[in-house]
Amino acid sequence: MFRVGEVQIVAPVFLAPMSGITDAPFRREADRFGAPAVVTEMVAGAELARETEEFVRRAAPHHGSGPFIVQLAGRAPDWMRVGAELAEAAGADIIDINMGCPAKKVTGGQSGCALMREPELARQLIAATVAGTKLPVTVKMRLGWDEAALNAPEIARIAEDEGARMVTVHGRTRMQFYTGQANWRRIAAVVEAINLPVIANGDIEDEASARHAMEQSGAAGVMIGRGAQGRPWRVAQIANALFGTPYREPTQDEKLTSMLQQIDRSAMLYGERLGVRVVRKHIAAFVDAWCEDLGLPAMADVRTSLCLLESSMMLKGALVIALTNRREAA
Repeated sequence: MFRVGEVQIVAPVFLAPMSGITDAPFRREADRFGAPAVVTEMVAGAELARETEEFVRRAAPHHGSGPFIVQLAGRAPDWMRVGAELAEAAGADIIDINMGCPAKKVTGGQSGCALMREPELARQLIAATVAGTKLPVTVKMRLGWDEAALNAPEIARIAEDEGARMVTVHGRTRMQFYTGQANWRRIAAVVEAINLPVIANGDIEDEASARHAMEQSGAAGVMIGRGAQGRPWRVAQIANALFGTPYREPTQDEKLTSMLQQIDRSAMLYGERLGVRVVRKHIAAFVDAWCEDLGLPAMADVRTSLCLLESSMMLKGALVIALTNRREAA
């Protein structure tokens, strides 16, 4: 059993926070398949406090069996403290601070990975978040801003000093965005710098890459991002391979049923029109995964036609017909 503060997690294998991906419907499916822990999309503390609809939806609970982890972002300590208070009141079990997002719209506002260039402000944000909640606080970061500023060990020491209980490191710099390969060996410097558990992130897609990441970094666990898109069962699959947690490979029919449930919950969370549009990226990734898992040719034409539908009922019906026909024809 792994612990983050007083929160018990069956294994240190996490579904990463991904903007536009890890909404409540997707998190619920990952949890249902056995993911030990899942994290919300990045939520701006100030917008959560203002009850901005988009950000409230991002922090919506998925009502799963594992811990409810809310990721907060911002650069104003007072708003981070308020955001932590609100997240705790909403039922969060753990609060994560985003210091790793490389997106220009985030770093342009001097949040996300831009905070790694301001260690003193990073300290203030972590301290304010810890002060705003009784829950354990964690920090997610990158190796640094660029090759000339690989200061993840320094930021990790600050996080430990200010009361954080876990650190996650994506093995790239901000300037790499998602290009090249994640350098898991460089995460080892963070492991050596602090006494907190460190989680490795970046390019972890299956059992083999998860094992390599842990071996090269010395990390206590892993966080899976893009490798779980279209495959919400992948987090549990990796946890089982690494730590022996309970897991049963879902059948193709169970995977399809999961996707249909996700469509329904997306329509419920966002409303019919927006929900269908939001779930399209999940449909596209699921269709690709379905074909790959069965060794079938890609279905680009099917993906395109499905993503033109505006009704959840029509989308579910067309998805079932398309995948059933393709499987029977194979």
